[in-house]
Amino acid sequence: MLTALFTGPSLAQSSKPATHPTTILVLGDSLSAEYGLQRGEGWVALMQARLDQEKIPAHVVNASISGDTTSGGRSRLAALLKQHQPTLLIIELGGNDALRGLPLNMSQDNLEAMSSAAKAAGAKVLLLGMQMPPNYGQAYAKQFAEMFSAVAKSQQAVLVPFLLKGVADVPDSLKLFQADRIHPVAAAHPTILNNVWPAMKKLLK
Repeated sequence: MLTALFTGPSLAQSSKPATHPTTILVLGDSLSAEYGLQRGEGWVALMQARLDQEKIPAHVVNASISGDTTSGGRSRLAALLKQHQPTLLIIELGGNDALRGLPLNMSQDNLEAMSSAAKAAGAKVLLLGMQMPPNYGQAYAKQFAEMFSAVAKSQQAVLVPFLLKGVADVPDSLKLFQADRIHPVAAAHPTILNNVWPAMKKLLK
């Protein structure tokens, strides 16, 4: 499991090419912003590469910012929806809320507001869940995980329960993280993509 969560520099956005009728907008924190990686090694870039390989005409816009919270994502989303007009919004936020001790009800409200705004703009929503390390306490960890399920249910969004399944929950997980024991190494990002891909691909149909 993770020992801390998600800070660092941001990954620049890209613009929507006219040749792609489908846009996938990723709104996340450093797990999606290639923190500590070479450009192109993160799961979002790997997703674009796999889309191209499988000849799926979709363009990925990575609007992730390291250290971002659900409040930050919520404040940025309206402009991003207007600019990119996505077919699918992938939300990967919430971990930094927990790290900063923000109230879960506030985080849940932000996730629901982002999901609602995306649907109103004509986009489907894929929510990427996170789990907290044991030192946060079992009760809090349970409530945190359930928050994502509650949002997905209330907003009729699709949920990936744990983005880092197969990375943070395996016996030899330390080798899959950078020296900070926080951010996955490049070798872990294909596993992260595999956690997202089935739900993402289904939503594109």
